[in-house]
Amino acid sequence: MISSVLGKWCRDNDVEINSEQLEHFEKYAALLKEWNKKMNLTAIDDDEGIAIKHFIDSISLLKFADIRGKIIDIGTGAGFPGIPLKIMRPKIELTLLDSLNKRLIFLEEVCRQLSTDAELLHSRAEDAAVKSEYREKYDIAVSRAVANLPALCEYCIPYVKCGGMFISMKGPDGKNELAASENAIRLLGGGRNKVEFLSLPDGSSRTVISVSKLRSTPTKYPRRGQKINKNPL
Repeated sequence: MISSVLGKWCRDNDVEINSEQLEHFEKYAALLKEWNKKMNLTAIDDDEGIAIKHFIDSISLLKFADIRGKIIDIGTGAGFPGIPLKIMRPKIELTLLDSLNKRLIFLEEVCRQLSTDAELLHSRAEDAAVKSEYREKYDIAVSRAVANLPALCEYCIPYVKCGGMFISMKGPDGKNELAASENAIRLLGGGRNKVEFLSLPDGSSRTVISVSKLRSTPTKYPRRGQKINKNPL
């Protein structure tokens, strides 16, 4: 089921995928279902749902952005979209950030089983963003539906180097969130943005928002604690 659904979407959307990559997705799905029995990784545990709402949703970025270089997936959870992007683009340097260590233990096993590599970073996004080894070191920061976009910009844009890009994967109301994020984007050093719309095979809608990084983020951002969510920029 995973291979057939994923393979059809790739053919229909001119995204190249080979048999080894399909095998990796099958293994990933099996691990996700196995580990989901002992920890809460996802509410979606059927093959078709995993293929569409996790795998296709993640690799849909390949239609809209040139995924290469150093990538950080912020609030990765069970590895989305980072691991699917790594399967499709093995040469990327991937960092998976999450605040719950048990998720990273799962992702370590996924990487081992798939014979792939990624840096696993156990941290809150606002804490790691102030460290010199992570701040403005990435070509792309990506996050999938972790927080409202004004807050998400403050979590993510500090990781992006000048000339890089922040990509937010949102539901159908993403464009409205972008309108509310203009001030945050400006204050954090962001510039031009692009909005793309996508329909998944199950009929659900997605919005992909790309924000370019033009200037260094001021050192006072990101703020500490709950200020980001309570008082968005």
